[in-house]
Order: sequence, then C-alpha cells, then structure tokens
Amino acid sequence: MSDNLSFAQKRGISLTALLVAGAFFMEFLDGTVIATALPEMARTFGVDAVDLNIGMSAYLLTLAVLIPASGWIADRFGARKVFTLALGIFTVASVLCGLANSLEQFVAMRVLQGIGGALMVPVGRLAVLRTTPKHQLITAIATLTWPALVAPIIGPPLGGFITSYASWRWIFYINLPLGLAAMALAWRLIPDVHDDERRPFDGIGFVSTAIAMICLVYGLEMLGETSINAAATAALLTAGAAALWFSLRHFKRAAHPMIRLDALKVQTFGVTMYGGSLFRTSISAVPFLLPLLFQVGFGMDAFHSGLLVLAVFAGNLTMKPGTTPLIRALGFKKLLIINGLLNVAALLACAFLTPHTAMWLTVVILFLGGLFRSMQFTGISTLAFADIPAGQMSYANTLFSTATQLSVGLGITLGAIGIRLGEKISGWLGLSTVPGISIKISFVLITLICLIGLFDLLRLPRTAGSSVSNKK
Repeated sequence: MSDNLSFAQKRGISLTALLVAGAFFMEFLDGTVIATALPEMARTFGVDAVDLNIGMSAYLLTLAVLIPASGWIADRFGARKVFTLALGIFTVASVLCGLANSLEQFVAMRVLQGIGGALMVPVGRLAVLRTTPKHQLITAIATLTWPALVAPIIGPPLGGFITSYASWRWIFYINLPLGLAAMALAWRLIPDVHDDERRPFDGIGFVSTAIAMICLVYGLEMLGETSINAAATAALLTAGAAALWFSLRHFKRAAHPMIRLDALKVQTFGVTMYGGSLFRTSISAVPFLLPLLFQVGFGMDAFHSGLLVLAVFAGNLTMKPGTTPLIRALGFKKLLIINGLLNVAALLACAFLTPHTAMWLTVVILFLGGLFRSMQFTGISTLAFADIPAGQMSYANTLFSTATQLSVGLGITLGAIGIRLGEKISGWLGLSTVPGISIKISFVLITLICLIGLFDLLRLPRTAGSSVSNKK
C-alpha cells in the first residue's frame, strides 16, 4: 500500500511540474512569439512596426512590477487559487489581444496579460518547490527550466509561420484551448499551499520595488536602443538604483517585508543570485544575437537562420535526460565549473563563425552550446533552492524570480551595447569589412561576462547541494 502511495505521490509531483512548465512555456512564448509578427500587426493597427515595441515593453514592465508581490499573494490566498486565476487572466487577455483593433487596445490587453504572467510563473514554481522532496528537486527544476530556454529560440520562427499561413491574431487565439485545459488541471493538481500567518501587505516595499523595477527595466531597454537619449536614460537608471537601494534597506528593517533577504545568507542561494545572475544575463543575449549574426552579418534569409538556431533548441532538449545523472555523479560544484567552462567555450566559438564555415560545424557548435547552457541553467536553478528551509521558500522564490526578470532584460541590452561597442572597436582596428564583426565582438563581451560569473562558483564547498544531488 505504501509503495502505491509513493508511486502516486511521485506521479502527482511530475504531473504538477509538467503542468506548471506548460504554463511557463505559454507565458514565455507570448513574450517572444510576436517579434516576427510586428510588421503585420503594425499594418493592422495603422502604425509603424517600431511603435509596437510598447506592447512588448508594457508586458515586461507589468511582470517586473508584480512579480515581487507574487509571494505575498500566494501565501495569503493559496497557490491553487492564485495559479488558476493567473491562468484565467492570461487566457482571457490573450483572446482580447487577438481581438484588438488599435494599438491602445492591444497595449491595455498586454498589461492585463502581464498581470496573469506575473502571478503564474513565481506561484507555479513555488507550488512545485513546496511539494517536491529534495531528492526529486533536480528533475522538477529541469522540467520547470526548459520553457525559459526553448521559448526564445522557437518563438520567432513560430510567430512567423503563424503570421504567414494564418493571421497574427492566431498567435493569441491558440492560448484559449490551452489555457482552459490548464485551468482544469491546475484545480486538480496544484496543492492549496498557503501561509497560515496573515502578515500585512508591505505597501512601502511594493511601491519602492515597483519604482525600482520600472526605472531599471525601462532604462535598460532605452540603453539598448539605437538612438539613446542619454539624459533620460541616466535619470531612469539613477532613480531605479536609488529606489532599489531604498527597497533593500527597507526589507532589512521592516517587521513584515514583502521580500526577506535572509535567503542570501544561505551560501548556495547567494552564489546562484550573484554569479548565477551573470550567467543568466549572458545567455539571455544569445537568442537576440544569433539571428542577427546569420541574417544581418552573413546575409541569410529568416527561414535558414531559424533552422540553424533550432540546433540550440535540439541541444537543450537532448541534455534534459542527462541532467540528473550528471549532477548525482559529479556533484553541483564540479559539474557547474566544468560545464560552465564548456559553455564559455561554446559562446566564444560563435564569435569565430563566418559565412564560409561548414554548415555541419555551425550546427555542432550551436547544438553543443544548447547542451551546455541547458545543463548550467538547470544546475544553477536547482542549487538555488537546495538548502533553503521550507519557511523561507516563498521569499527565496520571489527574490529569485525578480532577479531572473532583471537578468533577462539586461541580457538583451547587453547584446545591443556589445554590438555598438563592436562597431567602434572594429572601426579602430580597421575590421569593418569583416562580415558580422560587431555582432562577433558582442559575443566576446557576453562570453567575458559569463566567465566572470564562474568565479563565484569557486566559493562553493564540495558538498554544496548534497541533500539534493545525494553526492557525498
């Protein structure tokens, strides 16, 4: 009887993780899939394609503002209710995005969609973290991390396919049956975990964090634009940094802070927040830089560029079954350092690709890069929660989600800044005629950022995360 219960519990955990991962995929995909549909959407709304960037920005800013409050909301009302409601909001907003006939309507619905997404991702992860035993955490986190790796890769070509053969509106309509099915499953599978202590809402922390996130995310986006308003960008980033400093100071002193910083004292969590954020920032630039290298640098068409980038996706998926055995065999520290160096080498190899590089070699480099990035992403995300006490899980999850959101935004900005620096450096060195040289220099920059992040892993003890990896 106990064996049957154990099997049922394991099966329930895996189904919950799969459901949450599916919701994550839907949410991450909607953040990237419209990139190739922007020209067609612009024609529908009667505006320039560049004007639609506000739709993407509004979505990202809504996520940034509400993610810090997600932990308190889940603790207060229960993960099952909040996650199901988030799915409902996201699904309804998706349909309304498809029905929009003006830019203003579309932006309003993207904000509503962002509200659903902001609650969906952290609350879903929290439900899995709170109900998964330590020895199954690697598998659960591996399941939760693949959407973040896969969606940016397949989103643009999928959006282009739907737009070409149906209509851009179907990018949003397809979420309706998926969302309804996910809501039905969520009510059955997501445990109704909540905090019995009714702590008050931290209004000061929420407002200061919201100001910090809006200023930083929007300032970083402006930093990555072709024509920079230096004064406005500097003002936003300065205001964001000041608000962030105030928020951190407030969280340390408040009786009931929205985000507790105690988890940073746990060494494994601290390492994944500092060095891990540099890794997440660097790999977030890859889906942005690769299509530019192939299309702008090498003159490929979008279709063939998309096919090449799918090699990264294939590497991500191929690594998933090997993640748990490798962590158990080598332990977190050794594996993350060795795999991290391989990931750095794969990133740097992209800077040496040329229009004349053999196709099979390009595919192998991209495939191996997908393998190493998948392993590192899963390993760091698992190690982050390996030693966190159950009572601190909600706060740690909120802090991790907020840092991840900032890292993703910074990654794209970093790629754009690298390209502009590359244009200047290539001019100084007389290399401007080399195909894609500015984008290649950007790859070198993000490789250095990734390498710097690896040094933080040296602080880990050899037994780091052993309660999860079972590596003694």
